[in-house]
Amino acid sequence: MSSTDPKSLLPDSLAARVSALTIKNGRAIAVVDAAGLGEQERAEIERAIAEILGERDEVSDVRVVMTAERTQRRLIAIGSGKGGVGKSTLTANLAIALQKAGRKVGLVDADIYGPSQPVILGNQGQKPVARDEKLVPVESAFGIPVLSMGHLVEPGRALAWRGPMAGNALAQLVDAHWGDVDTLLVDLPPGTGDVQLTMLQRFKPVGAVLVSTPQDLALMDAARAGQLFDQAGVPVIGLVENMAGYACPHCGEVSDPFGKGGVEKAAGRLELPFLGRIPLDLAIREGSDRGEPPASGDDAFAKPFHDIAAKVDAWIGARS
Repeated sequence: MSSTDPKSLLPDSLAARVSALTIKNGRAIAVVDAAGLGEQERAEIERAIAEILGERDEVSDVRVVMTAERTQRRLIAIGSGKGGVGKSTLTANLAIALQKAGRKVGLVDADIYGPSQPVILGNQGQKPVARDEKLVPVESAFGIPVLSMGHLVEPGRALAWRGPMAGNALAQLVDAHWGDVDTLLVDLPPGTGDVQLTMLQRFKPVGAVLVSTPQDLALMDAARAGQLFDQAGVPVIGLVENMAGYACPHCGEVSDPFGKGGVEKAAGRLELPFLGRIPLDLAIREGSDRGEPPASGDDAFAKPFHDIAAKVDAWIGARS
């Protein structure tokens, strides 16, 4: 091997990322600065370097080492006291809106028994791969990497797992190769069960958003969820009122089948921020069912989600 810098064997675009490259006794070792790169970009760079150096006669083995400062990743839990209040829809749209605001967002679908994020984010049927005994998140068309039990089991298959198994599943979804994600939203199952307790014990969130419909029963359950976070020392970022008002598509008259303003009143009573309300609208449901979350657009249906995301983004910024 000549005294020429081994980095000159690589194209400039790759050499700029290589902080050190040595070739000795048939082995090439490339140290790559992977700061700011996502999982796919890292894999592409590693593959390109291995292919180029592997073609050299004097190289029989190529090792690529990725280095970068560890990302300080914050977890934000999205919870509710009961099911059917639109928590998963809010989580997906909040993730997209925060990503549009400049956050590097990932999403964990921790609803082990009823995962829905693969449908909402339009990547149902895709399977995550494993690297170094950790899962690599599945990409979505909206720039949001996601992991869900819906990616790991057959659609429609019922899971009959006891608490410890569900807790271990959550740990695998959270402790994955999230790359440069700095904000990880966790779509929790409804209630205050084993999955919530595992998360609080092993992956304490920096904050939580609570979702409820306006009626009294949902609010009572949401209050219990709030108490769980309070006992664990996790601040509640605020409350969201979902299914708030239905505009008749024929006459335009607005009715309130689930009541009106209950969540905002509860937030005032509990001295917690009220983040906003999402209307009960067929377009939101249809968009979620076909993998086109409203927040990915810029129309009137996207606005409530972006308004809520702006408040969450400000909360994060104030604590960064």
